[in-house]
Amino acid sequence: MRVHIIGCSGSFAGPESAASSYLLEQEDEHGRTWRVLMDLGSGAFGPLQSVIDPADLDAVIISHLHPDHYLDLTGLEVFWAYHERTDLPRLPIHAPEPLPERLSAVLSRKGRVPDGVDREPFAYEVLSDQQRFSIGPFEIVVRSVLHPVEAYGFRITAGDAVLAYSGDSDACPALDELAQGADLFLCEAGYIEGRDDRFSGVHLTGRRAGECASRARVGQLALTHIPAWTDPAVTLAEAREVHDGPIRVVRPMDILDVTT
Repeated sequence: MRVHIIGCSGSFAGPESAASSYLLEQEDEHGRTWRVLMDLGSGAFGPLQSVIDPADLDAVIISHLHPDHYLDLTGLEVFWAYHERTDLPRLPIHAPEPLPERLSAVLSRKGRVPDGVDREPFAYEVLSDQQRFSIGPFEIVVRSVLHPVEAYGFRITAGDAVLAYSGDSDACPALDELAQGADLFLCEAGYIEGRDDRFSGVHLTGRRAGECASRARVGQLALTHIPAWTDPAVTLAEAREVHDGPIRVVRPMDILDVTT
């Protein structure tokens, strides 16, 4: 399994990175490459197009409905609805239930059908806690995590490789469950110890991400969702204080191999 880092800036698009978006790729037993996008936050649709033709996407999974994780679906919808190709199927979008209405509100329209076309470009699938589903070779487990809005983390298995993705979450038992024994833990670390102690139930710090990775005995910890006003070296140092396994801070256009 490969993870392309499309965007990794926390809370908003930064000067060097779009907001959260991660492209998963995996070949099935017949050699077909499947492509699933996790989140498509503000500014991410542009760099996505430098990695793949968006028409090659098989599905999209949206962790929660904060703009830095879903807003560029507006661009993907335009692409999918008005593309010169007439054979594009409806693209499956797995997301919290309010997403279609949220997109319609952003686009100042009623209903799910874009102006001038006669069908919905997206096929919406509602996420829920403890849900399990498959997309090609990917087996996906969904857990509700700790964030101010309905939010989910994912555990994704392809063959023997296991990826855990925190979405946006503070420390919680569900996050530990998702990460347990994962080969790669792609984990947000939007806050800094001391500086952001006045906030709770919103984001992890580097230290709390490291503690979760240590409890879960993950193979590799990859820190993401670090905002533009934070020095990533501080986040990395916090994590290293409490976790002695491999740790990295992701950068846009990194490609991570998820191996056992």
